[in-house]
Amino acid sequence: MGNRVTRDDFEWVYTEQPHTQRRKEILAKYPEIKTLMGPDPHLKWIVSGMVFMQLLACYLVKDLSWKWIFFWAYAFGGCINHSLTLAIHDISHNVAFGNKQAKWNRWFAVFANLPIGVPYSASFKKYHIDHHRYLGGDSLDVDIPTDFEGWFFCTPLRKLLWLFLQPLFYSLRPLYVNPKAITRMEILNALVQFSIDLIIYYLWGPKPVIYLIAGTILCLGFHPISGHFIAEHYMFLKGYETYSYYGPLNWFTFNVGYHMEHHDFPSIPGCRLPMVKKIAAEYYDNLPHHQSWIRVLWDFVFDDTLGPYSRVKRLCKLAKES
Repeated sequence: MGNRVTRDDFEWVYTEQPHTQRRKEILAKYPEIKTLMGPDPHLKWIVSGMVFMQLLACYLVKDLSWKWIFFWAYAFGGCINHSLTLAIHDISHNVAFGNKQAKWNRWFAVFANLPIGVPYSASFKKYHIDHHRYLGGDSLDVDIPTDFEGWFFCTPLRKLLWLFLQPLFYSLRPLYVNPKAITRMEILNALVQFSIDLIIYYLWGPKPVIYLIAGTILCLGFHPISGHFIAEHYMFLKGYETYSYYGPLNWFTFNVGYHMEHHDFPSIPGCRLPMVKKIAAEYYDNLPHHQSWIRVLWDFVFDDTLGPYSRVKRLCKLAKES
């Protein structure tokens, strides 16, 4: 159980990502899938309800003892916050208001960000487009762990620690791997976020602010929902770099588990991804997928062949900016 992981480098491939070709084949055979693209009319109402639920929770926890603050942060508030990060993921693909209302999507993502406690949405949008365009791209896809992470977090105990520290690595890794200039939207995102944090602190004291931020850190770290971070692209089987999960936690995570379908059709909102799988079943039914995010976390920690190095990497040419 304390053995080092046998893998000592990423899985380098010299082919294009599989999603581009599969998308072309599916659209040629099932052009009706294009009708699934476009905004989700229910997303803005669901997200708004979650934001206001967390604001109500801030009022309810203001007089609780610290042990209950952290309990509810992990068991309730953090689950909502993690779900909101996945809503922001969907919103980054313009599925809240459509491609013609890009600014509305950006500002709605800032609104969805409010319970998370720290500014996130604008930076996520900036880097997430590269994750789709350059999946596994060396120095381009910041979803790929660094060499240090792969080298150091190589025993069960260290991998468990790495899972706890995921929020830290996800926030700092882009600054090391692919630093980009701070955008105006990121500054506005931070100003709005910290203003709301200060208002909550002024109205109800420090406990609601800690409740929000602690929930985000705890539930983006070692938590059943966080199994999706590992499930999506870590190479559990050689030759496969993206995996879906079709279990019940999709109900709380905007169908982020339908990850092969999402990378094939990123402009289709999460609520319609099950329809993609149903229409083009022969393209997905025989591909390996996960049954449980908890099992994914267990296997990642205790399987000596798995670790941060268990990712496909490729060299990608920069696309020309339009």
